[in-house]
Amino acid sequence: MAVDYTVIVVYLAGMLAMGWWGMRRAKSKSEFLVAGRRLGPAMYSGTMAAIVLGGASTIGGVGLGYQYGLSGAWMVFTIGLGLLALSIFFSARIARLKVYTVSEMLDLRYGGRAGVISGVVMWAYTLMLAVTSTIAYATIFDVLFDMNRTLAIILGGSIVVAYSTLGGMWSITLTDMVQFVVKTIGVLLLLLPIAVVKAGGFSEMKATLPTEYFDPLGIGGETIFTYVLIYTFGMLIGQDIWQRVFTARSDTTAKWGGTVAGTYCLAYALAGAVIGTAAKVLYPNLASADDAFATIVKDELPMGVRGLVLAAALAAVMSTSSGALIACATVANNDIWSRLRGVVRPDGEAHDEVKGNRFFILLMGVAVIATAIALNNVVEALTVAYNLLVGGLLVPILGGLLWRRGTAQGALASVVVGGVAVITLMATYGILANEPVYYGLLSSLVAYVAVSLLTTPTDAAVLAAWRERLAGRDPELVSEPVPAGQ
Repeated sequence: MAVDYTVIVVYLAGMLAMGWWGMRRAKSKSEFLVAGRRLGPAMYSGTMAAIVLGGASTIGGVGLGYQYGLSGAWMVFTIGLGLLALSIFFSARIARLKVYTVSEMLDLRYGGRAGVISGVVMWAYTLMLAVTSTIAYATIFDVLFDMNRTLAIILGGSIVVAYSTLGGMWSITLTDMVQFVVKTIGVLLLLLPIAVVKAGGFSEMKATLPTEYFDPLGIGGETIFTYVLIYTFGMLIGQDIWQRVFTARSDTTAKWGGTVAGTYCLAYALAGAVIGTAAKVLYPNLASADDAFATIVKDELPMGVRGLVLAAALAAVMSTSSGALIACATVANNDIWSRLRGVVRPDGEAHDEVKGNRFFILLMGVAVIATAIALNNVVEALTVAYNLLVGGLLVPILGGLLWRRGTAQGALASVVVGGVAVITLMATYGILANEPVYYGLLSSLVAYVAVSLLTTPTDAAVLAAWRERLAGRDPELVSEPVPAGQ
């Protein structure tokens, strides 16, 4: 295992080095939170794919393949569909807004009265998303070093917190590009073909496993529908995803770069399901489907290659973890803390903005690590995160983008009613039940439409300013110059 250890240690050291390098570039709020809004198509595509394909997509995707066969691809497939929908239909308009958070978008659209409540819901979502990624370190480090769960979470989480705190979005962008390359090589180019060959090829896999393992709808129509509601719609509105859209150099970059990333996700989904199906042939009696990834890597791959593939799993976890962490800190500082204090500093106070956001990343990082140690169920934590996001924020966000008649009162009612309904139904039916997101989303929609129609339409001046901002024509909008060569 010495070669594998060396690969992992070099990889982790490289992540910290990039954090240090990113710190030298992050000199303003824009540089620190959205990489100066200057990412080109290649870097934008790589980092967007990296953030949406995390530990749940990699380890969990292989586990679903182990349990259901090829139809286990649906969870990650719906993530790719969501990213494609976001990129094709909404990302150009989102990029032109030149904001930092989803709540700022809601304030612009509805007239400045939706921020704190929506910020709290978005903060809860990003916190739980970061926690789920951080919990996953325990699985990977256990395979690598037979490490205690708590120590593994602290080690993995501390590295992500360190490079994220140092350089903000620049550090995260640089590390995500490396992580994208490592994931592509480790999972798609190495683990996928090796797993299929070790299982005897597709003909042997079909001969060994039941036919339902090769049914594209074998996981069940209701499950697929729930995945669409949670993950496809979740991709449309999550702060972690929007914050990456804000990094695009232009609306064209956001649209086409995101389309490439979404297409990559579809291929990644199928790869994970095939690897899991191969693992079922090789190890038919694993105690847990989620053990399939670690088992096939540990037992079937040669040294060096094993280290690279485990580095790919680390890359998947770290990219999602760092993206969720900076999103959580951005919302906590800009949407909640600053608003509660009544303090909104101008962008010109660059040093204070960077220092404040850096402090919040460190603070939220400590909270994430502590929460991850206390919790043990990744699926439940991820379900809570997406139920809150979709049930509380999907309707007012998409409503604001698509329906002129929506009002601030309708948006607030939608957030509160949808959020309360989701929490109540999770307590009643159970966290993993489908009812919370179904009825939470429906109640949010009813509240939004009813209250909007019963209240005074949004002021014409607010809507006019909103349209100008969407078109990128706001005369008061100051964009930082893009240096030559960027």
